[in-house]
Amino acid sequence: MGTVKRHAASIIIPNYNGNHHLTALFDHLAAQTLRDFEVVFVDNGSGDGSLSNAEQLARRHGLPLRAVRNETNRGFAPACNQGIAAANARWLVLLNNDTRPEPVWLEMLVNTASGAPGVGMVASKMLRAAHPEQIDSAGIAVDWMGIVWDWRGGQLDQPDEREVVEVFGPCGGAALYSREMLDAVGAFDEDFFAYMEDVDLAWRARLAGWRCLLQPQARVLHDHSATLGHTSPRKRFLLGRNKVWLLVKNYPNPWFARHLPLLLAYEGMAATYGAVAQRDGVAWQGRLAGLRQLPRFWRKRREIQRHWRNVENWQQGMSPAVAPWRVNERFAHLT
Repeated sequence: MGTVKRHAASIIIPNYNGNHHLTALFDHLAAQTLRDFEVVFVDNGSGDGSLSNAEQLARRHGLPLRAVRNETNRGFAPACNQGIAAANARWLVLLNNDTRPEPVWLEMLVNTASGAPGVGMVASKMLRAAHPEQIDSAGIAVDWMGIVWDWRGGQLDQPDEREVVEVFGPCGGAALYSREMLDAVGAFDEDFFAYMEDVDLAWRARLAGWRCLLQPQARVLHDHSATLGHTSPRKRFLLGRNKVWLLVKNYPNPWFARHLPLLLAYEGMAATYGAVAQRDGVAWQGRLAGLRQLPRFWRKRREIQRHWRNVENWQQGMSPAVAPWRVNERFAHLT
């Protein structure tokens, strides 16, 4: 039997009906300065010919491709896990199908991870495709009230920025993870289906002592929320549900018990604001769906808190809370 080639990196692309993005994506992958990578393309039951087109594009550009085909849409988190299982590299890189990475993107991610002991995650700088002068995400930020947002979202980009800084975690749309870290803490929680699964993984990783760096020269253009849309009812339901699970699983005591009244107040205000702004109860429905699964996620919590308790590393990643009326400032660029 022949030896399977191990690449420096595996680029994992979850896809659902994203065929219209793929030509640009593969063109940019073919232009990468680091050539030693494979593409793991996980198709979630697309009906638009995505998989066959991905195979043709990979052949055209001479890119090694592993294809995983699902008959139905299993969700972002399960698709990522399938890609992780199929990949063979030390560095596992998630990339949305609606991104266009710059030529040095992969090289900068891998070099940053390789030269930093204890770093299990590296975040890309993601720029808004419609406004490329503006940052979409420079990693995940989480504050003490459990509010999650894209760090530096909406700020003007500085193309010559080179300082590598620590962030809570990477946005899963363009993120590097070490296989060693994933073997230690586990991959994505498939119950999340989509949204906040990257925050959950980063939180577990920080509690286990792993760090995340932002490499500002690893740059990608990103068409934000191209799959479901920023304000779609489905997305808002998943965000509300998954937020409950995120906090129940990961927020360690005594801080969880101490902040619980404020956490509940913030979530109640957020759901009420969503009901008024969108004229529906989707935000509340999502949170109630999360609470109905509380016993199962409390069991997950016990497992996490028993094994991973590097509270200092977790605390260092948390951002200060702001007054409720200022929370929306963090998301202004999305509206």
